[in-house]
Amino acid sequence: MTELLPLMSYCLVMSGTPGPNNVMLATSGANFGYRGALPAILGIQVGVFVQTFVTCVGLGSVFIAYPQVQQLLRLAGSLYLLVLAWKLSGAAVGEGHTPKPVSFAEAALFQALNPKSWVKAVTLASVFMPSGLSATNGALLVCVTGTLVGTPCSLTWALFGVSIRRLLRDPRKQRVFNLTMGATLLVLALLFLR
Repeated sequence: MTELLPLMSYCLVMSGTPGPNNVMLATSGANFGYRGALPAILGIQVGVFVQTFVTCVGLGSVFIAYPQVQQLLRLAGSLYLLVLAWKLSGAAVGEGHTPKPVSFAEAALFQALNPKSWVKAVTLASVFMPSGLSATNGALLVCVTGTLVGTPCSLTWALFGVSIRRLLRDPRKQRVFNLTMGATLLVLALLFLR
């Protein structure tokens, strides 16, 4: 338990604070409701679980040996955040087609490019892997703990979006919200490039 408490605290901070996943969930909840956000919630959890597991059983050592690989992923992730910012801002709404919610596969695959998810996975692998367990069992413990802590955080962000949905019935207010969320992702992308 003494090892789990710091692990759980770290997962809570990383999963509960603003970042690309949470901005995406709040925007999806606000624009498409809880059901529309559910595929993204599940996709994020599966993507983070797989990413953390792979990192804990060995990919983290690749990043330590070859930091340029991590920098390349950071650049790719920042560029994808720009694309996601464009998509979530609803820029295509006026161009004749309605934006669609982020799918399960898009959310899961996004974790491979999400700089915050990589920071979390590498930190979990390098700091929180329990001693006395095999790499596989330790990785499973870390991943299950992260999922148990992260899922309620994801649900909360999506429900926050759902809760403000009524306020966004006016297309102008919805547009301002979408542009604000897109701008938030843009700022995060720029911060990750530093």
